[in-house]
Amino acid sequence: MIAIRRALLLAVAFSGALSGGAWAGAVSLKSNPVDDDGRVTLGDIFDNAGAAGDVVVAQRVGPSVVLEAGQVQAQARQAGLNWDNPNGLRRIAVRQSSGPVQPVRVATASQQAPGQISTAAGQQVIARNDMVRVTYQVGGVNLSVMGKAMRNAAVGEPVAILNTNSNRIIDAVASGPGQAVAGPAADMARVNTQQLAAR
Repeated sequence: MIAIRRALLLAVAFSGALSGGAWAGAVSLKSNPVDDDGRVTLGDIFDNAGAAGDVVVAQRVGPSVVLEAGQVQAQARQAGLNWDNPNGLRRIAVRQSSGPVQPVRVATASQQAPGQISTAAGQQVIARNDMVRVTYQVGGVNLSVMGKAMRNAAVGEPVAILNTNSNRIIDAVASGPGQAVAGPAADMARVNTQQLAAR
C-alpha cells in the first residue's frame, strides 16, 4: 500500500513538472518564416512550437512584416517556449508564403524611356543585422535561405549575408526590402545597376 501511494505521488509530481515550464522545450527560429493568412503565429516563426504554435504574435498587412526579436522572444516565453536567440538577432522578417522571390528587376538603359529615372536603385532596403531572404535561381531551380545582413544596402548593391545555419557568407545583391539574390541574378543586377549609374 505504501509503495502504491509513493508511486501515485511521484506520478502527480512528474505530471505537474511536465505541465509547467519543464514541458516547454527550447525552440529554434525557422530559416524562412512565412505565414499564409496574415496572422503571424509562433508556429510560423519557430520549429517545434507545439501547442503554442497557434499563438498569434502579429498581423501582416503587406507582403512581409518585420518583428523586433526581443518582443518575439518575450511573447514566446509567455507562451511557455524558450528561444535564446543564439545569433543575437534584432529583427525577424515574416513573409507571405507566395512562392519564390523573383529576381531583381532594374531596367537597363535600353528599357527605360528617355529621361526616366529609376526609383528602385539607390533606395536602402536592407539594414545591417536584418534577416534577409536570399534566393538563388538557375535554370528552373529556385533555392532560398534566410541569413543576417552584414551591412546596409540599397537595391542593386552588393551585400554579404551570413547564413546563420552554416555560418558561411553569401555574396548577394539587394533586390527589395529584406530580399537579395545570388548567382546569375546577382550578376545581372550588378550589371544593370552599373549601367544606370553610368547614365
